Amino acid sequence: MTQAIRGKGETRAGDVLVRLRDDILSCVIQPGEKLRFETLRDRYEVSFSTLREALARLAAEHLVVSQGQRGFVAAPVSISDLQDLTDMRVLLERDGLRRSMEFGDDRWESEILAAYHRMDRLQKRLGEAYYFDAEWVRHHEHFHLTLVGACASPILLEMRHKLFERAHRYRRISSQFRTQWRPKDVEHHAIMDAALDRSPEALDLIEGHIRETTRNVIEFGGHLFADEMVLESA
Repeated sequence: MTQAIRGKGETRAGDVLVRLRDDILSCVIQPGEKLRFETLRDRYEVSFSTLREALARLAAEHLVVSQGQRGFVAAPVSISDLQDLTDMRVLLERDGLRRSMEFGDDRWESEILAAYHRMDRLQKRLGEAYYFDAEWVRHHEHFHLTLVGACASPILLEMRHKLFERAHRYRRISSQFRTQWRPKDVEHHAIMDAALDRSPEALDLIEGHIRETTRNVIEFGGHLFADEMVLESA
């Protein structure tokens, strides 16, 4: 009986962790927003202890900031944080892709082709609204993962995944204010072709892809960012 109760509790804790993380990354919970326990308890229907555990884990992922006795806030955003995040992503993506082009086999190539096909087909069906679709977001993430999937470094992949998720928050903020979209399908296809050809050009293309996204985030959503990481005092 004790094991069954513990298992149910662990499932509930894992569920609220996933939901909280998704709400922060998708900006349902806004950057810098005060995370009030009473509000979160009602929203996620969990105990205070379960919430505290989930928030502590998200703080370790730098998605939540602890203010000591004043509780927690969703991690704020800033241009300096975005630029630092971008630089670190570029380092990992370039090295992961370089390693994958060196070690990748036929299976790696087929996985890239399949991931691109699924993403591209869905994007064409959705039209200009594709970027707001949760399924397309998952296909997009999987496509980029397949590019580095043969790097033979679990640690690199783990670090890369965390940074990719953090960057999604910035992309989501930018998407709320954009009036037009750049032809990502063209960029993705060019990256795929260069990677499959094992061309060094693929490294420059993936870096350009990431940095162009960052420039667009700053252009369309930068007015919402703090110059520095300033937490709300309330």
